[in-house]
Amino acid sequence: MTGEVAVLGAGMHPWGKWGRGFVEYGTRAARDALADAGLDWRAVQSVVGADTVRGGYPGYVAGAAFAKALGWQGARVTSVYAACASGAQAIGTARAQILAGLAEVALVVGADAAPKGFFAPAGGDRPDDPDWLRFRVLGATNPAYFGLYARRRMALYGDTVEDFAQVKVKNSAAGAVNPYARYRKRVSAREVAASAVVADPLRLLDICATSDGAAALVLSSMDFARRHGAADPVRIRAVATATPHYPRTVLDLPDIATDSAAAVPEPATAFRASIARGAYEEAGIGPEDLSLAEVYDLSTALELEWYEDLGLCAAGEGARLLREGTTALGGRLPVNTSGGLASFGEAVPAQAIAQVCELTWQLRGQAGARQVPGARVGVTANQGLFGHGSAVVAVR
Repeated sequence: MTGEVAVLGAGMHPWGKWGRGFVEYGTRAARDALADAGLDWRAVQSVVGADTVRGGYPGYVAGAAFAKALGWQGARVTSVYAACASGAQAIGTARAQILAGLAEVALVVGADAAPKGFFAPAGGDRPDDPDWLRFRVLGATNPAYFGLYARRRMALYGDTVEDFAQVKVKNSAAGAVNPYARYRKRVSAREVAASAVVADPLRLLDICATSDGAAALVLSSMDFARRHGAADPVRIRAVATATPHYPRTVLDLPDIATDSAAAVPEPATAFRASIARGAYEEAGIGPEDLSLAEVYDLSTALELEWYEDLGLCAAGEGARLLREGTTALGGRLPVNTSGGLASFGEAVPAQAIAQVCELTWQLRGQAGARQVPGARVGVTANQGLFGHGSAVVAVR
């Protein structure tokens, strides 16, 4: 049995701060994906929803919330939560159901209505929750974590604040021509430098916002796609969902401790690099085969880190790749052609699905002014709290 499933439809609700409920956003994205696939809602046999934990009761049963909003028709439902990697795990769940023969057509939906400002911990005292601990004990907000990563790159590799600013410049140019992006304005390096310092050395325009938004995909078996008349669809060939190894010599919050490196050998591949490696191995490709990548740019410095974790260059060479223009639109290997989180902001359950929507449009040749010529293979990379790593490989 092949490990591939077809992407028949992709849909999104534009991202911003709209002041409405996440179910409304997700329903709009789902209907757009169904229209793109040329399918009636009743053809869907499985709905997999990526959960939001801020939307009240429906957020914890997102699959059923979307199925109800679209109209009960008997489909199997599943709800998935993996923090920022929820969308990729929802895709992986739908793919597994299709490959297992439990459904021929699956709808994957993620949507969020995010609070204003940076994310804060949920209320109450939870001393066994590492996310609560890093806020309350360390005072390590998300921007503080991003700033620490940036400082590490500066100390180890000589990256500069000017390098970080150029990531924003690059991604804003792509977002400016993406109709779904929240921020559709080109930003200059001077504007980045003039924005307020949030977590030194990062400024406001180095860090992604929180947003409302939604994304959806219609996936099917290859047999169904052929019967439906899709002779050459975009195909998902691999979904990696990795967890870390101990010892973790480079910590990713919310973890604030690790076991002793003196007692256990350091793993051959660090956590973030293992995410992409698992996807490459499953898909039978390597970084040299890629046409483009969508990565999780919570901050400008973190995007540079992903270049290295994806194997696009050696450790410490991410800034060089950026300076050469390799990862910009028109470059040899564009990264974040959608505009990335820099242009969208975080709508947590939707963002990994949105990454695959972008790959789908690129591989179909439907990305308009941000189109990568001749795109054939794309990869996404995403990371959620508590050791959720994910990557998706799509091909055509």
